[in-house]
Amino acid sequence: MTTDTLPISAEEREALAEAVRDLLRRRGDTAAVRKEMASDGRIDRGLWQTLCTEIGVAALPIPEDAGGAGASWAESAAVLEELGAALSPVPSFGSAVLATGALLLAPDSEPSARLLPELATGERTAALCWAGERGWDTPGVQADAGLLSGTAGFVVDAETADTLVVLASGPGEHITVHEVAADADGVTISPLPLLDPTRSLSTVRFDEVASNVIPTPADLVSRLRTLGWALLSAEQVGGAQRALDLTVEYTKSRKQFGRTIGSFQALKHRMADMYVLVETARSISRAAVAAVAVDAPDAADLALAAHVYCSDAYRTITGEAIQLHGGIGITWEHDIQLYFKRAQASSQMFGAPHRAVAEVAARLR
Repeated sequence: MTTDTLPISAEEREALAEAVRDLLRRRGDTAAVRKEMASDGRIDRGLWQTLCTEIGVAALPIPEDAGGAGASWAESAAVLEELGAALSPVPSFGSAVLATGALLLAPDSEPSARLLPELATGERTAALCWAGERGWDTPGVQADAGLLSGTAGFVVDAETADTLVVLASGPGEHITVHEVAADADGVTISPLPLLDPTRSLSTVRFDEVASNVIPTPADLVSRLRTLGWALLSAEQVGGAQRALDLTVEYTKSRKQFGRTIGSFQALKHRMADMYVLVETARSISRAAVAAVAVDAPDAADLALAAHVYCSDAYRTITGEAIQLHGGIGITWEHDIQLYFKRAQASSQMFGAPHRAVAEVAARLR
């Protein structure tokens, strides 16, 4: 299938983001998020179907000849920025980025041709099984004669997925990609207790499970990590912006010593620093996404930079937000603590920033 994308202007991309923003204002407020956090599967199925049918968010990166919109990862990133701002419990990152990305990065195959049209409409969701017990360096699943055994950890949105896209290690440390039905015999999905209650994570155990093998390029893992870091950074920017907005709003209304605390010069300086971090993170994230969208030679370097900088910026901003909110910031009733938890958890996805930097430094020696 062709991977050509349609040219999308900045104005059209902003219109897409505004459409998502408007829908989330109407359907994805904090009350809805908190309700779905405690629901079976921990996703908002109704909101996801609306995002897919009315806006087509799942179809964006999928080529037209596979039933998609033929846009690019830049448009998906614009959507993720809005979803990150609202902490929306929908399988956009897990299904429409990670699992779909793995299928798009693999050569043409029967499973990809069959799965992508249904993923594009949102009628099917998929989850990517990748990490092992010690992280994403080595898959937790092994393949032997087409049968999968082992346990994948930190699987995003596996609880509600219809299909599992599995990275498995085989003889000689060669990694292959497999398609498995989520309800297949020998598959056990166990929800994980979470620091971040707004993102569903699970372990998925395979006990000699039969699978469909998808042709796998040698560089799939590195390219998939690059894609994950770049698109995750967009989500982090959205969350950081909303944390700043909530903080500014709170300091404009909270009074102390007869004045709103937002008028104190020291707090103004701290929020100015938060603003600089948000804007710098946005610039780095968009540079990384733009490079990934066109498969630029420096995409991996920019994605790593975005992962390191945006993870640190998000943690710093939400940490400052907790401080500026005072005691209310650490209560369950206030939303700012949810952003703080998302910032901590998302920074560890696909490898902690300090480990990623250490690995690059070791290669350069």
